[in-house]
Order: sequence, then structure tokens, then C-alpha cells
Amino acid sequence: MRITQGTFSFLPDLTDAQILAQLRYALAQGWAISIETTDDPHPRNCYWDMWGNPLFDLRDAAGVMQEVNACRRAHPNGYVRVNAFDSTRGFETTRLSFIVSRPSDEPGFALTRTEDAGRRIRYTIASYAAGAPEGRRYRSRDGDVG
Repeated sequence: MRITQGTFSFLPDLTDAQILAQLRYALAQGWAISIETTDDPHPRNCYWDMWGNPLFDLRDAAGVMQEVNACRRAHPNGYVRVNAFDSTRGFETTRLSFIVSRPSDEPGFALTRTEDAGRRIRYTIASYAAGAPEGRRYRSRDGDVG
């Protein structure tokens, strides 16, 4: 399963040249850049771990790309995303957010249906990554899938 969060999420992964072009665009708009990482991209997990401080004063896209690459190296099996914030109105507003790195194996999510009082039905989404990855969930003790 491919996680689809943020801008460009339904497109193939951006190349480094395309990422650099987006960083140049964001900086040309006067937006501040931040880099975040996580190993659990649950749809309601909107607060990922910050990679350093937001890059408020950096105006060189190559410098931001160095930070992106450093975060990728530090978290090779996690998700890394770039956020661009516009603070012209006195508060931070996300203008651009996109994933720049993802693990090679994206285990996906399970949807659990629960019946509640009054015939109400509730749904819960749980990441397979929180337990065992997809395809390895149903292993018996001797290692066979089944």
C-alpha cells in the first residue's frame, strides 16, 4: 500500500531535482521550511517528529536539500516530509506539504468495524506497522504463513 498524504501524493515519488524545484518555489514565496519524520504515518498522526528547527532564515534551496538528505540518511526506513509555512498573516499556515522519502515496504492499514449501541457502526484504522508488517501477520510459530 502506498501512503497518500499531502501534495503530490498520488503521483510517483518526486526526484531530487523535482524536490529542489519545489523548495525553490516555496522559498521564493517567502515561506519557511520544516522537515519532519515518522515511522507511523497514520492518517490522524498529523504531528510528525521535527528534524531540527524550522528553517525560517534559510533562503537557499540547496541548504534545505542538504537537511532533507541528512534526515533521509538518519531515517532510512521511515517517512520524511517537507512542509512550507506562510507566516505573513501573523500565524503559521501550511501552504505546501509533501513526502520526500518513504520505506521500501509500506505495510498499510487495517480497517476494523465495530457495532455499537443503537445499531451504530464505528470504524477504526490501525497501522500494520504497529504490529507486524502486512504479509507477515499470520505466521504460525514454525514460520509458515497460514
